[in-house]
Amino acid sequence: MRTVRLCLVLLFLFGANSVSPLRAQGHPNAAAAATLLRPPVGARVAMVEFADLECPDCGRAAPLLEQAVKTYKIPLVVYDFPLPQHQWAFDASVYAHYFRSKSSKLNDLERAFRLYIYGNQAQINKDNLRSFAEKFGQEHKLSLPFVVDPQGKLADAVRADKDKGTALGIQHTPTIYVVSNSRTGPPFVEVVDRQQLFSLIDEMQKEAK
Repeated sequence: MRTVRLCLVLLFLFGANSVSPLRAQGHPNAAAAATLLRPPVGARVAMVEFADLECPDCGRAAPLLEQAVKTYKIPLVVYDFPLPQHQWAFDASVYAHYFRSKSSKLNDLERAFRLYIYGNQAQINKDNLRSFAEKFGQEHKLSLPFVVDPQGKLADAVRADKDKGTALGIQHTPTIYVVSNSRTGPPFVEVVDRQQLFSLIDEMQKEAK
């Protein structure tokens, strides 16, 4: 009975702070949740985010998530979930995946690019996105090729991320989870109130130990 209660997680609907309960067991999305909402190999606790680089609320959440990464030394796994109403979000995600391929460790270059894009959201549009990506590359001593995704593999990776979110029933961005490999505590919980992020991480770390 306790396990069933602990496997309850809050998910979606219609906006960053409105949710409906999702039962981890016995739910149509349970298989996707069990696969995606878990820490990377070697980590006990992590954060998982479904994000849209053109989403203003994702931009507001980004510094807090970065602070949590540095404070707790835990991974942040980002899945791109570009929303159809955002004109340049998909292309920005392709650039993010390009910089991921150039990162030396822990996707550090990609993380820096995402923070850079969030910090410049108000100035970016579909026509000048490339120039912002080029400027970021120059600041990190990396020249962008004329075509960053000649075979479409990066775009396919973004679509694969979106499909994962769709499989989970993601409805809004950002959707953020704290996930754990604990066998006794909850495997994941959605961060509905971001002011509670650090306390949720504390609780999940205690359970994971």
